[in-house]
Amino acid sequence: MSASEQPIVLELRNLHKQFGATPIIRGADLQLRQGERLALIGPNGAGKSTLFNLISGRNAASSGEILLHGRHIDGLSPFQVNRLGLARSFQITNIFPQLSVWENLRVAVLSAHGYRHTFWRKLAALGDVNRRTEEVMLQCGLQAQRDTLGGVLGYAGQRALEIGITIAGDAAVLLLDEPTAGMSRDESERALELIRRISVGKTLLLIEHDMEVVFGLADRIAVLVEGRVIACDTPAAIRGNRAVQEAYLGALGVELDS
Repeated sequence: MSASEQPIVLELRNLHKQFGATPIIRGADLQLRQGERLALIGPNGAGKSTLFNLISGRNAASSGEILLHGRHIDGLSPFQVNRLGLARSFQITNIFPQLSVWENLRVAVLSAHGYRHTFWRKLAALGDVNRRTEEVMLQCGLQAQRDTLGGVLGYAGQRALEIGITIAGDAAVLLLDEPTAGMSRDESERALELIRRISVGKTLLLIEHDMEVVFGLADRIAVLVEGRVIACDTPAAIRGNRAVQEAYLGALGVELDS
């Protein structure tokens, strides 16, 4: 089955969001197919993080529809959306700085397995939780920092840890919000390899400003400008799109294909 024939996993239909009298998302339409990696790009203030907040349930849409596996999720809480198989990371690193890498990941796995209030159970006896914690730690390349406090990790390590927390529940759909922001080129390359690993078999929606990461990872690229998706196509087609060049890529120095 070709990529275009894969089932639609996440769909936005004529989505709107305004805060007071200020419109932020103005009729956004978007489809993600099973197993694809889609990068969402656009200038600052285009509404990218707001769109993530709407999809993940942190904000309610003013109008429009959001469907996950064909089911309406607009109006659901973040917890309910997560339980349906969608997980997200945040632009600002969100970890427990006083817990070790292992403990950070285990807390996330405990929550994903439904052990939210079982304080009377010995954590060491939860074999399924410990196995999944070990698996995520290895997947993120954090085994050497197992006992390191989250707050002591370097910036790139903290971002890797947050990605680990995001994937702890083995969600089918992942939303990553600027995972390489603030990184050096070497750190970005390592983060790119990590994202490739953790997104195998998943559906990925990624906000990213680093065009090397975007063009090196995405199957398709959606361009959001002033709350509207003005183009969504393959990287080659986006690079050669004059409207996208004028609205965004030209300001970043990304050249059009000749």
